Amino acid sequence: MELKHILEAILFSSQKPLSSKELRDLFTATAETSEDSAAKPFKKVKDADLVTALEELAKEHEAAARSYRLVCVAGAWQFVTQPEFSPWLKTLVGEKNRPSRLSQPALETLAIISYRQPITRAEVEQIRGVNVDGTMQTLLERGLVEPSGKAEVVGRPSLYSTTPLFLEYFGLRSLQDLPAADELRRIPVTKPEGVPTAEPGLATVPPDQLTLAEVEGKKAEESAPARSTTPSESSTSA
Repeated sequence: MELKHILEAILFSSQKPLSSKELRDLFTATAETSEDSAAKPFKKVKDADLVTALEELAKEHEAAARSYRLVCVAGAWQFVTQPEFSPWLKTLVGEKNRPSRLSQPALETLAIISYRQPITRAEVEQIRGVNVDGTMQTLLERGLVEPSGKAEVVGRPSLYSTTPLFLEYFGLRSLQDLPAADELRRIPVTKPEGVPTAEPGLATVPPDQLTLAEVEGKKAEESAPARSTTPSESSTSA
């Protein structure tokens, strides 16, 4: 029994897309619980063998020009029908209400995040040249982007990255399938060295983040005696 034929039967019967990890777990569980000896050799199937079999199966279905095909979207494999058969399938199963289309500003912001992730909101605004608070909130609510850590700069702003739902929305297998956008990747972004202040001498950085030189400088200023002004120094010559 060939691995690809087992995979074909599993995916054909599955009610949802399955990742390679989920498929490996299924093979392991079957070998441990099934009394059929045919399941034993596939208990520890390697991920590379699994992916190779899936890709071979996908090519066979594509070459056969059937009404359906095997695809990998967001790292999960599933059988999908060809687009030209959608009129009949919509009549059969109905049509789901899709969320409203993304606006042009949202698409531009999402493109920047997808190619430059992880990225802070301030860095997105540097590239776009406009405030993106509202747009970012929309993308977060739609589940297309998510916080993915903190930037290693003063203030520790949040970093944002795309989600698996982003890949599903655009039908991508992984981020490597994004169209080439070298120009977008090359746009320089200046990372902040400190928190901007209204006055150069105004301290805004927390004490635990001050450098040793800054601390020593502040101590020297505080310990220096105040210099009095004599009348002769304050007067002006005629």
